[in-house]
Amino acid sequence: MSLERITSQTGDCPKIVIIWMHGLGADGNDFAPIVPEFNITDLPIKFVFPHAPKIPVTINGGMVMRAWYDILAMDIDRHIDKQGILTSVNHIHDLIDEQLKQGFSYDQIILAGFSQGAAMSIQVATQYQNKLAGLIALSGYLPIPEQLEKSAGTNKKIPFFMGHGSQDPVVPFELGVNSKETLSKAGYQIDWHDYPIQHGVCMDEILDIKKWIIKNFKK
Repeated sequence: MSLERITSQTGDCPKIVIIWMHGLGADGNDFAPIVPEFNITDLPIKFVFPHAPKIPVTINGGMVMRAWYDILAMDIDRHIDKQGILTSVNHIHDLIDEQLKQGFSYDQIILAGFSQGAAMSIQVATQYQNKLAGLIALSGYLPIPEQLEKSAGTNKKIPFFMGHGSQDPVVPFELGVNSKETLSKAGYQIDWHDYPIQHGVCMDEILDIKKWIIKNFKK
């Protein structure tokens, strides 16, 4: 099943593609408004904002909403819906494949996400067999740490941007920091940023992502 999505470009003939996954209960419209902030001279970007499937979410009383995987309990790093995560991994692989069919190469594709979407981006990037361009993970975490040891590590040398609110009550700041440290110890190249906010994204973070894109992808 191909996911519905919103696509947008900052210019003609994009040089990179950012596939950006939303958080729990949101959809692809959540981050679509940020596209104009990434109008970078000589670096046109294509954005793909997919909508996650609608599934019942245990922690919300079984209410059906868009989610990349079920949340089974408040301690999100201890009770993991591994099957749901792996199902969404396949959806994201399909999104990557679609971009390849449109003429982009692996090294032009950046995975990005917020919260659940960030967890999915990390999961895919650390397990993927082909070398991507980079990763942007905002207010997220490494969802299945034990799989890191089994990974081929193909994307250890690509740039990772990780940002997190220091007052986050949803995905605890400590969980984000621990995930960053686990990835760093495994050899991943992490550019870490924290912000004095709760569970969200601020303009300083958007500007830092823009600087990171210019630094790593503007030739």
